[in-house]
Amino acid sequence: MLLPDHQYVTTNSLKECLRLLAESREKAMVVGGGTDVIFNMRLKLFQPDVAVSIRKLDELQQVEELTNGGLRIGAGARLADLAEHPAINDRYPAFAESVRAVASTHIRNMATLGGNICLHTRCAYTNNSEEWRKGLNSCFKTEGKICHVIQTSSRCLAINNADTPLALIILGAVLTLQSAGGSREVPIAEFYTNDGMDNTVLRPDELLTHITIPPVSDRTAFLKLAPRQGMDFATVAVAARCDGTGEKVSKVSIVVGSISTNPIILHEPSRIVSEQGLGDEAISAAVDSIRDELGPLTNLFSRASYKRQMANVLVRRVLVALRES
Repeated sequence: MLLPDHQYVTTNSLKECLRLLAESREKAMVVGGGTDVIFNMRLKLFQPDVAVSIRKLDELQQVEELTNGGLRIGAGARLADLAEHPAINDRYPAFAESVRAVASTHIRNMATLGGNICLHTRCAYTNNSEEWRKGLNSCFKTEGKICHVIQTSSRCLAINNADTPLALIILGAVLTLQSAGGSREVPIAEFYTNDGMDNTVLRPDELLTHITIPPVSDRTAFLKLAPRQGMDFATVAVAARCDGTGEKVSKVSIVVGSISTNPIILHEPSRIVSEQGLGDEAISAAVDSIRDELGPLTNLFSRASYKRQMANVLVRRVLVALRES
């Protein structure tokens, strides 16, 4: 599959990159490692006029120690480097595990953290070759006006399959979004939308440049289920965080991914274990409450009943892991 015609530009400074994004008027696409962008360009899902490479921007590849004990990570940092970083493994084990869960070693050697955070949604109907898609009417992702999953839907229902955002959400990470006109800070929990087409609040002229993780002393855990370990997108992934020790907790956060267009924060299960602790009965009650939190499951790459069952299993396992950590 050949790439569509485009201009490939390598930028040598962040200022130059932001200028190009401002001038391209939504016709540019940023390329970090290119593991997702280039593949989707071959599928003709992405057809930018300009591909803007940020691989030479050293300022986006650093991991900076903050005075408060947190970390500021450049969005261009390679996942392979982050997976082995001592400070990340020591302070944020769930985040380190989520990084190692992304694809294969070969992919992580190229892929960047910013790329995984901004990973485009996937659809069982659309993420196929151009020839395959010719058998279907155009949908939201291909300049049409329908969603093949639910044709009465007014929005795209493609799935967010990114792994690292789940851990970053429970850690309270904040994203720095920069443009030629300035910068803004957005909590990653507020970064995603429920529209599979425009699934983030990132504007076309903006670039995700840094991820800031505050100091965290709580217990954290991350689990991922995939058809083939080290190769596939998740069937379900879960990240969780709690304070306290053993069964004693007062604050719990649980996030589920690869279920919907955006990561789902499970409020009711978190409330139950926050109030009742991490005993077996409380965990069972929390798991039983998941169904209403997930809502209807659509656009799945596996059966909905299996997806829902595995979400229950992983939430139970991640809460047990917190209790035992």
